[in-house]
Amino acid sequence: MNQRIQLLMGQVLDEKFAGTWSVMDLQDLTKFADRFAQLIVQECMQLNSRELSITAIERLLPMYQEHFGVEE
Repeated sequence: MNQRIQLLMGQVLDEKFAGTWSVMDLQDLTKFADRFAQLIVQECMQLNSRELSITAIERLLPMYQEHFGVEE
């Protein structure tokens, strides 16, 4: 797992599970997975925003938002 993924995981754990996360139940794991996935998609959207042409961004970002249900 690369360092950026580890940082995002740590961010989610800090946001959603300020106490211990070693006793997470299924609902907690689901919240973790949902937020973690959202952060990864947001990172991809940000990378695309920096690297792609304006025309491509205007087409892709709404598709990401609709497909993944994630806002930038």
